[in-house]
Amino acid sequence: MRFLLLLLCLVSAPAFAEEDRNRDTTEWGLPQLMHSLAQRQGSHGTFIERKYLSVLNRPLESSGTLKFQAPGHLEKHTLAPKAEDLVLDQGVLTIDSKAHNIRRTLVLQEYPAVWAFVESIRSTLAGDQATLERFYRITLEGDAAKWRMRLLPIEQKTREMVREIVITGRGDRVAEIEMRESNGDHSSMTVVEETP
Repeated sequence: MRFLLLLLCLVSAPAFAEEDRNRDTTEWGLPQLMHSLAQRQGSHGTFIERKYLSVLNRPLESSGTLKFQAPGHLEKHTLAPKAEDLVLDQGVLTIDSKAHNIRRTLVLQEYPAVWAFVESIRSTLAGDQATLERFYRITLEGDAAKWRMRLLPIEQKTREMVREIVITGRGDRVAEIEMRESNGDHSSMTVVEETP
């Protein structure tokens, strides 16, 4: 009988070890998502953004192009209804609105709430988990094929403006960014990435 138990243990041990190895390689979570996103050095595509404001009966809609170059260069060029350019380069945000005759340059570290919002996008695209966790508590649902990441601001000043940001994607691509403001307004940006 002891011989039979010993034989069963020896036969089943490799099977359990193989099962553990398979489980380890198929496990998926935030580190795996961030690693996948970090592998991409750049992307570009188009966006449609809808802003839902409590004072309006229908959303404001804008569209344009997005371009990202890892690790810290992000461009958002709004083409309609009015031209506006937002360019982030290594922590400096330049806003250029020809329609309103405005050109401003912000060093993001001097504007913590704006910095946190910009980092929700830049850090996600760059797969920069450490920076993302500096500004947000993160929950992730789904799997590598289709995921949903919820970002809750840590800092009080950011929470006064933003209640949460939800970013959804497929694989290593961001598909939609939703921001819910503390005052009840919200916006949704759908991103269609161009394939190289």
